[in-house]
Amino acid sequence: MKKSKFRSFKIKRVQPEQLTDKLLLINLYLTQGLTLLVGLIWIWLQGRNPFTLLKLPQELTFIFWGLGLAALMLIVDLFISKVVPENSMDDGGINEMIFKNRPIWHIIIITLLVGVCEEILFRGAIQYAVGPYWTSIIFAAIHFRYLRHWIPTAWVFVSSYALGYIYIESGTLWAPILCHFAIDLISGLIISLRREK
Repeated sequence: MKKSKFRSFKIKRVQPEQLTDKLLLINLYLTQGLTLLVGLIWIWLQGRNPFTLLKLPQELTFIFWGLGLAALMLIVDLFISKVVPENSMDDGGINEMIFKNRPIWHIIIITLLVGVCEEILFRGAIQYAVGPYWTSIIFAAIHFRYLRHWIPTAWVFVSSYALGYIYIESGTLWAPILCHFAIDLISGLIISLRREK
């Protein structure tokens, strides 16, 4: 009888420098797909319609909330990066690996995907269940690449809480989606342009 290949399948921890570009992208798209699926199912189990959450509001004040918070967070992030030693903000090189060799169109796709998927799960589903404080703790914990250093972990927590706040104040999920997308897009473009220089 032939042995199943499934039995020889093993999960092992991989260091960032061991990831190939293809493996990194597969991991990114799979985790975001799973994030989206869990978020949609969780919202549905809460007795809510996930598509209603994604309905564009008639008033455009969510743009003010989203881009306003994004600008504020980017300014604070710039200040932190100037004051805090670089090794204290180390994420293991993951962001560098994701964005450094990408064309602009691909950076836009990745950051839009991450913004939509993560906000549907965290603000749309989890925050509805446990509130912005516990959502922010969970959000900081899943960004485990920052957990070795308290400053980026605290910054992820504060950022998540701010995203939860603008979701409540604006009344639409599009405010935190826009903010998340804008921050990731600008950060990704900076990494990409720095590499070109």
